Order: sequence, then C-alpha cells, then structure tokens
Amino acid sequence: MDIQALLNRIDETKALIDSHRPLRPEEAKELDAYFRIGTTYSSNALEGNSLTLTETKVLLEDGLTAGGKPLRDCYEAVGHAKAYDFMLETARGDLGFSEDLILRLHGLFYLRLEPEMAGVYRDRQVFITGTEFVPPPAEKVPELMRAFVGELNDVRECAHPVVLAAFAHRKLAGIHPFIDGNGRTARLLMNLILVNSGYQIAIIPPILRGAYINALKMTTRRHNPSDEAFVRLVAECEIETQSDYCRLLGIRPSEKSD
Repeated sequence: MDIQALLNRIDETKALIDSHRPLRPEEAKELDAYFRIGTTYSSNALEGNSLTLTETKVLLEDGLTAGGKPLRDCYEAVGHAKAYDFMLETARGDLGFSEDLILRLHGLFYLRLEPEMAGVYRDRQVFITGTEFVPPPAEKVPELMRAFVGELNDVRECAHPVVLAAFAHRKLAGIHPFIDGNGRTARLLMNLILVNSGYQIAIIPPILRGAYINALKMTTRRHNPSDEAFVRLVAECEIETQSDYCRLLGIRPSEKSD
C-alpha cells in the first residue's frame, strides 16, 4: 500500500471515529490515561529505559518506583508524563508553533534529569551512535530552530497532518537541539500535531526500534535522502493506534453514520 493509500485509510477511520464523538467525560478520561501510559512507556523504551509497561503504569498511577530499577529511568517516566500532559492540553487549543513550545516540551521531560539543561539548547557538539549523520554545530542550533519553526507555520495548512507530523519529528531530530532527550521531544511534537488535527497519538513500539532508526537514517543519508520510509512508518503507527482506539470504544470498522 502506497503512502497516499495509507493516508486515505487513516482519514476514513478518522471520519468513523469522529462520528462517535463527543465521548462521555469518563470515556475521554480513561482513554487519555491509557495512551498517556502507553506513550510514555514506548517512547522511553525506544531510548533504552528499562521500565516495563506495568512498572510505568504503577509509577504514574500510584507513585511507586520499581525495585532494582535505576532512579533515572523513573525520572524519565515521570518527566515524560508531565510533558505529555502539557502536549495534550496544548494540542486541544489553538496551536501556533514556536521555539518556546518546543523548549517547554523538552524542559518538562528533562527537568528531573538535569535541571540546568532542561529546555536549553545544547552548547557543544553531539554525535549519534550508529549513523554517519553528524548533527549541526551548537552555534547553528538557534538559527536552525527559528527557521524550522517558521517552516512548520508556513506549511501546516497545505500538508496532510500525518506528513507534517513526520516532517516535524525528523527535522527536529536532525537539528538535535538538545544534549539529550531529542527523540522524546520530537515524538511529543509529532503527536501534538496529530492530536491538534483531530487524529490519534502515533505510538512507535519498541519492537519497531530497528525500523524506526533505519527510517530516520534514510532522511539524513548523504546520497538520495528520502522521507518516504519514515512517513510510512508514522502512518502505519497511526493506523495501529486508530485500531486500538476503535477496539477500546467498541467501534466496528463497518459502522457508518449518516
């Protein structure tokens, strides 16, 4: 299935989901909690966090840390959940892209890890293990981020939200503006765009880590860079979340509303 066919399928399912809205308040609350835990677990696990889904759930719901697990892993989970809450609140309002918004996403996630670097652009060169791509020098980051935010605001009305979300993710990951936490911030930004446009959270599961890394590599390779594989991956993850959403609400794909 080509990318346009995937986008068409996503839009058809979105229309079906929209026909069952508005949700009851208790349904919306439970769904928010469900995806908050799943997204926090998956996004952290992609970066090597050792907490299981169950441990993440217990930590976020009951405040209980898992015995034998690094304190940093627990801080990552709590921080991501805080950033996720902000992302969701922001996505459900009038959205304008800004550097401050991206800095806030990173700052909330990273505050418990290294407060002095939370929501602050890096001041030194960083390298990404396992790839030939070298992020731009630190002194170029502010200029690149200004241009990136401007581009997001310029193209948001003409790009499909899934394509825009994938672009925002890969572009932010390419600039790599922070010492650490770039991937998680990029995924939060990606999902902010999706939710603001009425779509579901796109969760990239740990089992797809290899495909995810390879697709990102294709966007920055020296010869014939391409976004196609990455857009496809994000689209497929959106479809999976839509299916999960329908399952949780008992929505059957054959259901149609006049």
